[in-house]
Amino acid sequence: MGRWICCLCSRVADWLMLLLVWALSCNPSAAATTSPSAPHDRPSYSFGRTFLGLDKCNACIGTSICKKFFKEEIRFDTWLSSHLKLPPTYLLSYLGNYTDDAQSWRMVDITRLTTKYQHDRADQRICTSLLKTKTCSLERALRRTQRFQKWLRAKRLTPDLVQGLSSPMLRCPSQRLLDRIVRRYAEVPDAGSIYMDHLTDRDKLRLLYTLSVNSHPILLQIFPDVEGWPFPRYLGSCGRLVVSASTRPLRDFFGAAPEVAADLALQLLAVLRSMGTNDLNYFFYFTHVDAGTFGVFSNGHLFIRDASTLGIIDKEEGSQLIDGQQEYKDIFSCLTVDCQSAFVSCNSIREKQSLVMVCQELLPKLLKGKFLPPVQEKIDIFLQHCADGLADDQDVNEAMANLAELLKPLRSCDSRFAYRYPDCKYSDKY
Repeated sequence: MGRWICCLCSRVADWLMLLLVWALSCNPSAAATTSPSAPHDRPSYSFGRTFLGLDKCNACIGTSICKKFFKEEIRFDTWLSSHLKLPPTYLLSYLGNYTDDAQSWRMVDITRLTTKYQHDRADQRICTSLLKTKTCSLERALRRTQRFQKWLRAKRLTPDLVQGLSSPMLRCPSQRLLDRIVRRYAEVPDAGSIYMDHLTDRDKLRLLYTLSVNSHPILLQIFPDVEGWPFPRYLGSCGRLVVSASTRPLRDFFGAAPEVAADLALQLLAVLRSMGTNDLNYFFYFTHVDAGTFGVFSNGHLFIRDASTLGIIDKEEGSQLIDGQQEYKDIFSCLTVDCQSAFVSCNSIREKQSLVMVCQELLPKLLKGKFLPPVQEKIDIFLQHCADGLADDQDVNEAMANLAELLKPLRSCDSRFAYRYPDCKYSDKY
């Protein structure tokens, strides 16, 4: 009798289990409730080659970070909203989010080397100038040029291959600087060689195109932040978009508290000092500065946010081009500037140039009206003297040292300045 009851109970349990399975299959919401780990469908983002600029390759910057975009490991800031729309194509830069593990995200800047309008005008100029048509294959047109044919035959990047390009970085090139570009070009596997044997024809066109449009990503690659250079980290490129570590432009801090303004001004002076004196014996100078040239990381550290207006003079080797050779111009010289623009002579660059620009354009906006009258008056007098041009180049270091002495007592040591806190608590330097 007991055995029969056990058998009946077992059958009833089996029937109850079948009924439960049947009920769950008819009610998906109940199944989802009982199984929280069940996968959920989510929207798939579609870029299109046009938004990224991949339709213009190999007249583009590179493709090293495209997988991150397509795997959704780089997301535009608007993607975190419910709308899930790509931002407008006409913007020059976008705020983004970057991840390596899909769990932790960090902010990045996604930028174009020029506006899409300027890119489109340059593309049209290539077609009308070289093939006499309104539309064309950019790669085919650029490959036919005399300059690129010389690049294809070259084993080494030499000054004659970059003469006439509009980038300030290449106005006064040295062989040492050009070797550094080839050796550290991050859009190809690292060969550590000064010879271009490891660059394919496609790689050479991308490098030439980038140098012709805007040398900003190249500067980030050849002078990386991990070696102490004041640039944000280069993360990669996809089509005509560049991804780098995110910084807030200096303009956001013009209304900052006095101690923050003093700290940023001191960092600005330190960056200018390192540009003139560094271990590699390169002299960096600005051809233009504005409120977006410098940026500030979340830890308060100031960096050069936009390196497109930076020129370089090799104090060790000097320039390998005489000024007359710089007048050579072709289609690559005209991708972002008017072909009639005159080149600046290498001999006309002065050490005081960058400091004078900063005193004219940035420091007054950062420091004006921030401090008590005696100190503020001294700062204002100094800035006016600096903006007027200083007496000569020998005054540059002395002028920066004098302003730094005025500013040092005005900064504070607390957690807002994470890049130097808590070290500042235990150092006489602060």
